Amino acid sequence: QVQLVESGGGLVQAGGSLRLSCAASGTIFRINDMGWYRQAPGKQRELVASITSGGNTKYADFVKGRFTISRDNAKNTVYLQMNGLKPEDTVVYYCYAQISVRRILPSQDYWGQGTLVTVSS
Repeated sequence: QVQLVESGGGLVQAGGSLRLSCAASGTIFRINDMGWYRQAPGKQRELVASITSGGNTKYADFVKGRFTISRDNAKNTVYLQMNGLKPEDTVVYYCYAQISVRRILPSQDYWGQGTLVTVSS
């Protein structure tokens, strides 16, 4: 069974920084893409950033220049460094990973439980 456990959310003042972490554990053969989504109440989940196993990254326009995604393949962990936080960044952040649990099986998406980031003005 695969689990994604997030950490690092919390309360920060506008302009401050937080670092989110998400570690995958369990029966893992291979992890392809990893990344972060966020979801505000009553809205659809939206992509924040993603990173391939080779380190190629993608960012939503609203975080470019402020957030940085990285991963440690040896630790099956993805990070999101968030700088220059704004009140509108106050939402729940979810990590995801495309994981294959066996060589013969295709990868599927796994999700973390979500971590709340609150940015005060």
